[in-house]
Amino acid sequence: MKHSPLDYATHAPEAFQHLLRLSGQLHKGPLGSKLVELVSLRVSQINGCVFCLDMHSSALRKAGMSQRKLDTVPAWWESPLFDARERAALAWADALTRIGSARVPEGVYEAVQENFNEREIAELGFTVAMINSWNILNVGMHKALDEAPFEAVAHA
Repeated sequence: MKHSPLDYATHAPEAFQHLLRLSGQLHKGPLGSKLVELVSLRVSQINGCVFCLDMHSSALRKAGMSQRKLDTVPAWWESPLFDARERAALAWADALTRIGSARVPEGVYEAVQENFNEREIAELGFTVAMINSWNILNVGMHKALDEAPFEAVAHA
């Protein structure tokens, strides 16, 4: 049975605006927009959110990330293209996104502490929570991927 998409922004506009403001604030925070986008892309891969995959990969390309690096995000732990800070953030994102089925693996929190200060760790946690929320809404309510590239849709 095919389900119709539900426009959650129309039906819950205040909640939508709060989540949108959180997203904007995190992009302006100490992690930097590029790292927030990278974490968002990885979490969206885990959750299978096609809308977010398109949006965050487009944003990362626009920010100058190479296609080669983007192509290796699904196996970031094997790719030499990520620095220690990115690896720690991606491991933290993977662990927090899967926290319901597995505890945070040994050493992941320690790696985050070695690469980020306390505020940044907190903001990473909020970034993972934020993108998981968007993924839940988009996947659960069947947000469709527009056939036009995200850049064209975003500026239409």
